Amino acid sequence: MAEADWDTVTYLRKKQVNSTTLKSASAVKSAQRQGLEVETTKKFSASQNRQHTANKDTARLDRETEELHHDHVEMSVSKLIQQKRAEVGLSQKELATKINEKPQVINEYESGKAIPNQQVLTKIERCLGVKLRGKDKGQPLFKKKK
Repeated sequence: MAEADWDTVTYLRKKQVNSTTLKSASAVKSAQRQGLEVETTKKFSASQNRQHTANKDTARLDRETEELHHDHVEMSVSKLIQQKRAEVGLSQKELATKINEKPQVINEYESGKAIPNQQVLTKIERCLGVKLRGKDKGQPLFKKKK
């Protein structure tokens, strides 16, 4: 222990510079002059003010392949929903409030643009009393007791 010299200090590495200090161009240039490592990366669409960008190739693939294609509600089901809702005398908004969904959801189902959700279809079936899925579409949901 007597051999230890407490007055000398040995530095093994240079102090790392925080990335927050290298934001400006002058700070980057001075770091390069000092021989520090400077990492530069080009961000994808950094200069644009777009939040969502779609690649042209993905759009083309979406149109061409059936694997990436989402199924929509069949037109027969959408017509059934329209007819039964009219028979019951409900508007789209009233039906939506009965099944605790937004009116836009009912509009999408009736226009055939919606992606089928089994829970929403079950709610609509119960409210309108008609089957919308399976072989017997359009049949009453509940059998009448004699």
